[in-house]
Amino acid sequence: MFISMNWISDFVDLSGVDIKALINRFTLSTAEVEDIYEFGGDTKNVVVGKIMSVENHPNSKKLHLLKVDNGTEIVDVVCGAPNVFEGALVAFAKAGGSVCGTPINEAEIAGYKSFGMCCSEKELGISEDHSGIMILNDLGVEVGTDIKSFIPLDDTIFEVDNKSLTNRPDLWGHYGIAREISCLVKRPLKPLDVEDLAQYDGFEGVDVKVETDMCYRYSCITVKNVTKKISPLWMKVRLQYCGQRPINLLADLTNYLAMELGQPMHAFDNSKVNEIRVKMFETPIEFQTLDSSMRTVEPGVMMICNEKEPVALAGIMGGLLSEIEDNTDTLLLESANFDGACVRKSASKLGMRTEASARYEKTLDPEMTVPAIARFLKLLHDVDKDAKISSRVTDVYNKHFDKVEIDFDKAFVDKYTGIDISSDEIEDTLKRLEFGVTRNGDSFKIDVPTFRATKDITMKADIIEEITRIYGYDNFEYKSCASMLTPVRQNPLREDEYNIKKLLASKYSFSEVQSYIWYDNKANKELGIKADSYLRIINSLTGENEDIRSTMIPTLVNFVNKNIENYPEIRMFEDARVVKGIKEDNLADEHKNFAMIIASRESDEYSVITELKKAVDHIAKVTRNKEFEFGSEGLPAYDFIHPKNSAAISLDGITIGYISVLHPKISTKIDKRLTAAICEIDLDAFAKTVPSDIEYEEISKYPGIYIDLSLLTDKNDSFGYIKSIVDSLGNKMLQSCNYVDVFEDPSLPEGKVSLTIRLDYCSQERTLQTEEVNGYVKEVLDAFAAKGISLRS
Repeated sequence: MFISMNWISDFVDLSGVDIKALINRFTLSTAEVEDIYEFGGDTKNVVVGKIMSVENHPNSKKLHLLKVDNGTEIVDVVCGAPNVFEGALVAFAKAGGSVCGTPINEAEIAGYKSFGMCCSEKELGISEDHSGIMILNDLGVEVGTDIKSFIPLDDTIFEVDNKSLTNRPDLWGHYGIAREISCLVKRPLKPLDVEDLAQYDGFEGVDVKVETDMCYRYSCITVKNVTKKISPLWMKVRLQYCGQRPINLLADLTNYLAMELGQPMHAFDNSKVNEIRVKMFETPIEFQTLDSSMRTVEPGVMMICNEKEPVALAGIMGGLLSEIEDNTDTLLLESANFDGACVRKSASKLGMRTEASARYEKTLDPEMTVPAIARFLKLLHDVDKDAKISSRVTDVYNKHFDKVEIDFDKAFVDKYTGIDISSDEIEDTLKRLEFGVTRNGDSFKIDVPTFRATKDITMKADIIEEITRIYGYDNFEYKSCASMLTPVRQNPLREDEYNIKKLLASKYSFSEVQSYIWYDNKANKELGIKADSYLRIINSLTGENEDIRSTMIPTLVNFVNKNIENYPEIRMFEDARVVKGIKEDNLADEHKNFAMIIASRESDEYSVITELKKAVDHIAKVTRNKEFEFGSEGLPAYDFIHPKNSAAISLDGITIGYISVLHPKISTKIDKRLTAAICEIDLDAFAKTVPSDIEYEEISKYPGIYIDLSLLTDKNDSFGYIKSIVDSLGNKMLQSCNYVDVFEDPSLPEGKVSLTIRLDYCSQERTLQTEEVNGYVKEVLDAFAAKGISLRS
């Protein structure tokens, strides 16, 4: 948004103020300024000239030979404008001067010398009008007068980052900015010069009916006998400098008020619109907007209608059939307040974002509608004294925002800021910002003004921000604040996330990825992945990205598909939310999931699943000091899970996820050499498990002995089952029993596999002897034999 310092000066006396330093302070206190522009300084020696004579150029149908009185001499000028005439007062750039940085020198044009230039509004940067030169006869100015004395070309414009104003709807107009600046320079804010609307109370009102709760307030008035069609030059300059193209008087006035007060307004041709209905249609309709586009308006979009048909998209754009034209002399002026979310959704549905919708989205103050009308009429009568008001103000006020009152004291301010701001300065700051202040010593009762109460100021901390930003954050003394600090335990879910990420990245060389919350349906289809979705985005830009994920594995598989050609092996993980269904209250059943994948073109299937299982086992050890259990019960029915080489993961009797080899029908579509292992853990379920206490033992100073046993066991026997047999012996010398390898071969008996385990024996008191350890091993083998498990020969 562009802000004119000339415009601000209408409301705050800035004489003697360093403008650039003030703008820099505005950045520190209120909103980020992106850039500062200087206008008018590169236009020099442009005066009021009078055309004394006009002759046609003998060799050109377009050019004219003029004699122009510039106030000091009469000079020859060659001009191609079609609207020149003898006696015309024009904006004349003398030879040696400049226009918007372009030097004007003596020149020869089509065989005749020209000692200056008659300027159009576009050439002077006043508007986009280049149809002819400026005619100044109606302004009563004298020949030779510098045009800057009556056209405010010199101005400083600064651009404010719109994102920094999202929570400040009061700053979407110059008057709100002026209020901030008046506080910074500690000078009074001048009141708006407005029309007295009470004088029209006896007039008949406009027939207005509001049929939707989404219209908070609708105010309007009618005007007739509008004789002026062109805006004054000072208004054109301000609009042009602030990025708004001047059109005609009535359209310019509504744009001017939007930029001055932040209140969008719309002028209807009163001969076409003489009554108002605000409503929503139950079925789609076709509607042509001011930009001549025919649009399909869906149910839920608020419309402004006359007695027969819609005439505007509420809060967005007017209709073509009721627009103000050059011959319009009556108008119905709308100043309304609509629900911000409704306007935003409607604009999104229609693919339109206008100056009006951008402001309404911010939740404007409903109290501004009538003052905006009073200001509009004052400006209109300043330009067109013959314009007549033909109705009283009709005001339908459906929703009043709750009054916000906040109590605090100076001690509260001191505690939060760590500095001593006097009660007098606190009171002065808040009053300058137009807060209602009731003070009793160092205690304050604050009435929040309506223009700050719609979404901005709600609690005491907000008042602290108001005081300190005006005081100046750069004025704070750098020192430690005295405050009671108590340790706070981290959220268990966040703690788990961090520990798992750190483990996978540092110990197993995983990389974290981040993606969207929806499936890439096109990519899934190409790989043959079918994934369930319980929630759909209804206004998705593309149909391929409308299904919200219930699992993250398809996303990781697609990442592998896009990147595996560049790497022999990929390891990555992602933690994000998924939707696993719809709950009884009709809300999404959201879960925080953690997904992992290892994909390789060089390793075999066994190697990748084993490596991933090691990482998964390590997660249980680090975060819970426990071991996961693996089994077939609770395994989800995803089509990308391997039919055999997969298992559900559980802990403390709670199923928390699964681990699997990626189904070959999918991996081979990516690369025939590719093998991949996947795992997905429900962190919400994982957070419900309780960590085991860590028991510490002194490390033995005596050497240990490890024994590897290759067991011939049933194919369906898990390592967990084997370990439970070993643990049941209760041998205190056994420090650990670990999985080493599994071997399958046709030479083995049918239904059997070779499972290798490692037994670590160690004593805290002495060095174990080989014969002693052999006895322990025999005890283990006897226990295995009782279960039908033997050593592989």
